Amino acid sequence: MTALELLQSLNLLDETERIEAKRASESGKSLLETVCAFANEPSLGGGWLLLGVEREDQALFPSYQVEGVPQPYKLCADLATQCRETFNQPVRIELSTEQVNGMAVIVAFVPEAQPQDKPIFFKAQGLPKGALRRVGSVDQHCTEDDLAVFYQGRQRESFDASLVPDATLDDIAPEALADYRKTRAEANPDAEELRWTDDELLHALGCIGKDEQGSLRLTLAGIILFGKPQALRRCFPMTRVDYIRVPGREWVPNPEHRFDTIELRDPLFRLIRRAQAAVLDDLPKGFALKEGDLQRQDKPVIPQRVIREALVNALMHRSYRSHSPVQIIRYANRLEIRNPGYSLKSPEHLGEPGSEPRNPRIASVLHETRFAETKGSGIRVMRDTMEQAGLTPPLFESDRSDDKFVARYFFHHFLGADDVAWLAQFKDAQLSPDEAKALVIVREAGAIDNAAYRDLSKVDTLTASAALRRLRDAGLLVQKGRGSATYYVPAERLGLSKNTVNNALSGNPGALSTNPDGLSTNPDGLSSNPEGLSGNPQSSAQDAARAALLDDLPGVLAARIGGFGQRHPPGEVCDAVVELCSLREWSAEELAAVLRRHPRYVRNNYLRPLMRDGRLAMTNPEEPNDPQQAYRALFQNKA
Repeated sequence: MTALELLQSLNLLDETERIEAKRASESGKSLLETVCAFANEPSLGGGWLLLGVEREDQALFPSYQVEGVPQPYKLCADLATQCRETFNQPVRIELSTEQVNGMAVIVAFVPEAQPQDKPIFFKAQGLPKGALRRVGSVDQHCTEDDLAVFYQGRQRESFDASLVPDATLDDIAPEALADYRKTRAEANPDAEELRWTDDELLHALGCIGKDEQGSLRLTLAGIILFGKPQALRRCFPMTRVDYIRVPGREWVPNPEHRFDTIELRDPLFRLIRRAQAAVLDDLPKGFALKEGDLQRQDKPVIPQRVIREALVNALMHRSYRSHSPVQIIRYANRLEIRNPGYSLKSPEHLGEPGSEPRNPRIASVLHETRFAETKGSGIRVMRDTMEQAGLTPPLFESDRSDDKFVARYFFHHFLGADDVAWLAQFKDAQLSPDEAKALVIVREAGAIDNAAYRDLSKVDTLTASAALRRLRDAGLLVQKGRGSATYYVPAERLGLSKNTVNNALSGNPGALSTNPDGLSTNPDGLSSNPEGLSGNPQSSAQDAARAALLDDLPGVLAARIGGFGQRHPPGEVCDAVVELCSLREWSAEELAAVLRRHPRYVRNNYLRPLMRDGRLAMTNPEEPNDPQQAYRALFQNKA
């Protein structure tokens, strides 16, 4: 990408998983940390750094200005040298200098490292802290679990081909093997493997192998496909399907009667059938009486083919490294399927030809029995089938930070008479057909983000962003979050209830962010209210406010803070901020008042470093710009 293309993307979308902007007048640790994160992140494909631009802190929405790099050739040389010498493996980045508005900027592309070279880490720090990953738009230090992912990625065999140490041939369910043979014969009566013995068949399917002692063991694929329920419980106690019935549209709205649930644990073919039956039995049904028929035909509100594709996708592509169940949650207005394991295929390319199976042996068996396709057509089939049925298009969310994939299927018929009547009140906005659909989605789901708009309208990222911002500027939507975590909720003009907004597309109300745990890479924007008290308050009202805050503090702490001057050592002020936030939650404006500093100065010089050190946390990390944002102390060992 060119510098202009990257700048355009930043101004539309802010920093994303694959783009980060830095002033970077000289190379430094922050720059190298992003290089390390881009090189390490699995399946990301690397990322771009745009050096010589600055984000306008006072702007509520993304606004990047070209600042220029004073000595671009020296910076390129220094950065290339450091990337070669600082890490355990040389990182070969692609550097180019371009002119934008008459000023020099640097475009650096960091390629993803090969699996056998990961993790890339700072030699001086070692592992695990010296390695970083790119999670959303944030660079995060690795944990031991992250290192396990890197080392397992070096293996030539897929994870579903790994042996399960305590699983033997006695754990195979004979009826599961018979089920496979029957289903395979229906798909291809002449299949050669139907004439093989059970042992030969299991070997060919990659379901058994020999351990170091020469004993036959089941692979993960073998036990998932053909294991007895008792063996599945023993080896993978949390690898099951939970069907959950939630009253209403919100997660656990009534603490006295939270939800009804059914736990399903069976070999994969039977598990798919049982899960499908549980969903179909519980879904609302419509009926049709064709001409000449004497009996009506009941049909589930969501087409059966969509349900089958959704369940197969969830169980075929889920991460079996994660010890957590697939959840099928039936709300009053939608069916939601949550499986551990983000999509290995980029969300922008979901529905396009080509598949990237996480579990190739399991996928191959499902393909041979015609349970699933391996051409990447499942998402497209579901979208087309829902559209033909006149239903709201399904919404898909792939969350790398939480390592999960969520699919949502609404019972709502799309653009029916009720929708058209509701949309009529916004005629003055001159909505396009796609924008009208987006508002219907917001009315039904409570929120919409760029990915959902793309799924709905089949447009690219920039087109979707422009459309959503137009709806925002028309007073129909309100923008929340920043960067890759940006989403939109109904404005007051839409006339929707607050509960609808709180339900925003998630089982955890309000948790729409694709990076709910991390801070923005530009934490200067910790508040959407950059105005506030003066850094040197003179008015009696401000003095009275400060006095009231100090009066509420323990005497020793109040006396200490009362003695702080404008040039007091930052370390002591930071310690006092942590002590304040251990008593209760404090806003940046309150801290600014009691410390006699400007709110922006407090954010940049105290709050930001303390959060980076893990001593403070936001009360609402999902919305860094929340006007009600406050900060609390984290009690942990700082050693």
